[in-house]
Amino acid sequence: MNDSSTQSSASTDGTQVCVSQLKVLADATRLAVVRHLLEEPQQVSDLRRRLDVEQSLLSHHLKVLRDAGLVLDERVGKSVRYRLAPDVTVGPDDSIHLGCCRLSFDP
Repeated sequence: MNDSSTQSSASTDGTQVCVSQLKVLADATRLAVVRHLLEEPQQVSDLRRRLDVEQSLLSHHLKVLRDAGLVLDERVGKSVRYRLAPDVTVGPDDSIHLGCCRLSFDP
């Protein structure tokens, strides 16, 4: 395999990851979760109250975000706190850099 096909393959892999993450973020609830986590790590109970969604639905969305590598969870006593994953780069304007694009939120 020559260098150009290796670069093309790597570029395609990065693009696929970005496409997958954008598909995950295309859901309004998941996008809202990420937006709240930009502020600070949050307990599930706080997210549920702020988003006004059922616990089971929020758990589903958080699992999808975890599986996509966008958030991490940590147990704190009896509850779970979520935060953005270290691979999610946040810009000074609270934009999220996904590698192939940047996602920003209106104030």
